Amino acid sequence: MTGIIVVGVDGSGTARKAAETARDLAVSLGATLHVVSAFDSDRTEVFGSGSDKWIVSDAGNAEKVARSVADSLRTSSLNVTYAAARGKPAEALVAEATRSGAQLIVVGNRRMQGLGRVLGSVANSVAHSAPCDVYIAKTDAAD
Repeated sequence: MTGIIVVGVDGSGTARKAAETARDLAVSLGATLHVVSAFDSDRTEVFGSGSDKWIVSDAGNAEKVARSVADSLRTSSLNVTYAAARGKPAEALVAEATRSGAQLIVVGNRRMQGLGRVLGSVANSVAHSAPCDVYIAKTDAAD
């Protein structure tokens, strides 16, 4: 399989475990790993004064998270890309998978038990609307 595997990250430990699983799958399948972090609003703040200004936005923060995880997963034998995607996490992952023509989305199983299972989870939402296969990684187990 040469193709694209999409994984969503948010800076949490469970998302990191899912990303590591996605990396291992991508290496074994010869696929590109596409790391995505979602943002849901257009909040933007400007800091500084005069000509020295810094713009901080939700999109910028999401991209920073995706880039950081992508950089930590990159190896000489693995092509890793990253992006920030607008929307709630499940919607953003599905949209990125559709846009990139992904063959697989990897998500963690966080919130798939108890009340979270009833109310919904990213994994559940992705599984019901993905344009491709979905791999649910076990990320809630203690190491």
